[in-house]
Amino acid sequence: MTQRVELATVMDRLAVDGLVTEYAVAVDDGDWEVYRELFTADGRADYRSAGGIEGDAAQVAGWLANAMRLFPVRQHLIVNRRVRFDALAHDIGDTARISADYVNPMLSAGTDGGPSAPDFVCGGRYAFALLRTEEGWRLREVVVQEKWRSVHGQPSDPAT
Repeated sequence: MTQRVELATVMDRLAVDGLVTEYAVAVDDGDWEVYRELFTADGRADYRSAGGIEGDAAQVAGWLANAMRLFPVRQHLIVNRRVRFDALAHDIGDTARISADYVNPMLSAGTDGGPSAPDFVCGGRYAFALLRTEEGWRLREVVVQEKWRSVHGQPSDPAT
């Protein structure tokens, strides 16, 4: 591998890692406009394993905006990111896949409308499919595989 190819790979790695971080921040901050902009025009997300929906980015952003009202404080911790670059139309590096673990503590709205004590924490794995576009890397697909959750300190089935 030449130094130029290695540098391009490092730059792509930083860009896709940054995109995953922007995704987490958009969800945590409730910035649904930015959330939608992170996806390709045909981008989709699947939150069914966490009790949510599957659909295009706009549909899912609307669902998230409503669902996340219950949790005024939330923080995604996305770790153990494994990145693999793929080929599209014989051009190496046009697509990427990221598998990453997450832990997501959230606080429900308290009786006064402010946050309560931590009362909902879930964890699992994301599968991100990315595409290089003229605007840079974008999410083509996000699939959430929730593995566990704890509500009010008690473990529960992710499907409930």
